[in-house]
Amino acid sequence: MVSVLNAYYDLNHKYSAINYFFVNAAQGVYDGIDWIGATKQVMSNVIESVTNPTYRIQRVGVKSADDLGLVFQANVFGPYYLIHKILPLLSAGKAKVVWVSSLMSDPKFHSLQDIQMLKSDTTYEGSKRLVDLLHLGTFEELRVQGIQQYLVQPGIFISHSFSVYLNLFTYYGMLLLFYIARWIGSPWHNIDGYKAANAPVYVATLANSNSEHQRLKYGSATDKNGKEYIKTQEVDGTGASDVRDYFDKLTSEWDEKLKDQITNTRIPI
Repeated sequence: MVSVLNAYYDLNHKYSAINYFFVNAAQGVYDGIDWIGATKQVMSNVIESVTNPTYRIQRVGVKSADDLGLVFQANVFGPYYLIHKILPLLSAGKAKVVWVSSLMSDPKFHSLQDIQMLKSDTTYEGSKRLVDLLHLGTFEELRVQGIQQYLVQPGIFISHSFSVYLNLFTYYGMLLLFYIARWIGSPWHNIDGYKAANAPVYVATLANSNSEHQRLKYGSATDKNGKEYIKTQEVDGTGASDVRDYFDKLTSEWDEKLKDQITNTRIPI
């Protein structure tokens, strides 16, 4: 958390206003692939197997050096705390804040009884569910301060974050399955990272705050020929107020812990 505070210190001294703030954290604690489970899911439902995979193995109970759930801190609380610290800069810039969620943010992946996901084996997906709820619990208050906050998801695209568990054969097998899924009707298999970026770019540059619904999730989508478009999804907001209360309490605790951590050591040479 000291590094988050240090980022705040640097931003606060370098800028008088911030116009855009993107939260695109994707920390995971992966530990391999259940190849038997992967084969079964591919054989039973191709689209589902490469849209909502159930065969990625994730470690349970991993904590950060700050004694917080690692994925919880990296993907959600750390960014939220930084936003909290730079609110005056965001307000001065009438900023667009863009939280990048995921297709894999179903309510089943997160329990309000385990907000930091220390008992969960779906911490990545759970963190994205938290992103959804945190957005729903905060966007209206931010709007009063002149800040427009949006929730987006990039669909499915080629990323090297999981490639350590793939060889040449399985990598190209995955790529082929992505194309098959798109050809048979999935709108979410953008495959190309540039196409996946459409939703974040859209809400940041083209969205009209008077007509766009901030309760929706904006997704990057393509048709079977790869033509790009934006597709919206409704988000289940059950638990949003509880999550907001938890984050505000934790923020106050860390304000107290960090109040004496940063000093001005940047002496001009």
